[in-house]
Amino acid sequence: MDQSITFKDIKKNNYSLIYQLLYQKGKLSKQEIANQLNLSLPTVSQNLVKLEDEKLIEKSGQFKSSVGRRATAYSICTQSRVSIGVEIQKKTVRMLAIDLHGVPFKQSDLSLPFSNENHYYKELSEAVKAFISSLEVAEEHVLGIGFAVQALTSIDGQKITYGKILNCTGLEIDVLQRHLNYPCMFIHDAKSAATTELWVRDNLGDAVYLSIGMHLGGAVILNGEIYMGKEGHGGTVEHMTINPDGPSCYCGKTGCMETYSSANALLEEEESLDSFFKQLRSGSPSYAERWEAFLNDLAFSINNIHLVLNREFIIGGHLSPYLTPHDLERLHEKVNERSAFPNHEPFISISQSPENGVPIGAALPYIQSFINSI
Repeated sequence: MDQSITFKDIKKNNYSLIYQLLYQKGKLSKQEIANQLNLSLPTVSQNLVKLEDEKLIEKSGQFKSSVGRRATAYSICTQSRVSIGVEIQKKTVRMLAIDLHGVPFKQSDLSLPFSNENHYYKELSEAVKAFISSLEVAEEHVLGIGFAVQALTSIDGQKITYGKILNCTGLEIDVLQRHLNYPCMFIHDAKSAATTELWVRDNLGDAVYLSIGMHLGGAVILNGEIYMGKEGHGGTVEHMTINPDGPSCYCGKTGCMETYSSANALLEEEESLDSFFKQLRSGSPSYAERWEAFLNDLAFSINNIHLVLNREFIIGGHLSPYLTPHDLERLHEKVNERSAFPNHEPFISISQSPENGVPIGAALPYIQSFINSI
């Protein structure tokens, strides 16, 4: 036995193992915990009492039994800690509270046009505080607040390093932190959505995530983690040049993937995704022609990225609910037509993350840190 490992370390490890097992399995009896972790019943009992005293777990009914006493079921208290995700857009704000399993249990939407001014941050902070008060949870049980933004952030989430859409480059989290008595951080909205995708898909290792909304956002997932890169802009395929003589992009360059593969590129002025796809599915030739052109451009970009990152591609964002299996089949065909290495196994899929993947993903890092800390 390693002499550097103390009795205190072993006790802490048992405490952690029991909580983590309950977190993963849902409900277990004392005997099942002992069997699965190869621990004695007294050790399990002692730790269950401690976890219950700290309100991290609770008795959750009894298991059915045909003989003898029915065993007590234990499970974690899912709302013993909560985390808040706030999605900031140009005209609106969405606030979401999630429990320890990442499940949303309360949401609030606010009409609040973005302004890079102190009055905006104060008003937003007051709205967040009111939202948290409505949750009826103890202040110390709120783990933190993640603010999802249409902007690139520093790796530690303390600063916006590139914010052309909202015109907020250089903004520091202190503009919100000073009003809020909780840990706060910024997170790129596409990376938030990719974080949620990782959370709901246990088998996801490496992938390229494309969030296709009014704007395009990209994220690269490597070894089960969001790849940030040296300066935090890893995965931003939206600003990969597709055509140097193409349309102007908000970044100041021309012909970015954003200008070909975002909903803004697909839709005409005042047109919505609902109205576009209603016309497309009804068989309108002009809409079918526009959709084919959009898929051609998207396939061009996916092929280029796939040659460098030979991984699964996931399409999320506001466009994803409208996609059909036939759309994906056509997209695969178009990629293979362009590729030097046609892939006859499907590698493009639709996001499995639930609605509100962006604010959920903004809140999840605090949940992950808490679970890992026990």
